[in-house]
Amino acid sequence: MNTLSRYAVTLPGKPGRHGPPEVIIVHATGETTADGRPVFADTVGTFRVEITDGIARPLAVPAGPGRHTCLLAQPLP
Repeated sequence: MNTLSRYAVTLPGKPGRHGPPEVIIVHATGETTADGRPVFADTVGTFRVEITDGIARPLAVPAGPGRHTCLLAQPLP
């Protein structure tokens, strides 16, 4: 499987505050999930996702309202 190495993942602004979305750049870590999907992380390694068909799914979703489990991921060169 040919996997891209970088994506821009868009997180919506905080609910009820009309804040702008936040864009986080993630890169391939070389790790895979239990399902064999590649793992991507930000430069610090705290935001980790798996990406399939342009959808990023966080591997650890914080509890609380407004936490999204399905995010847009745009491939980067």
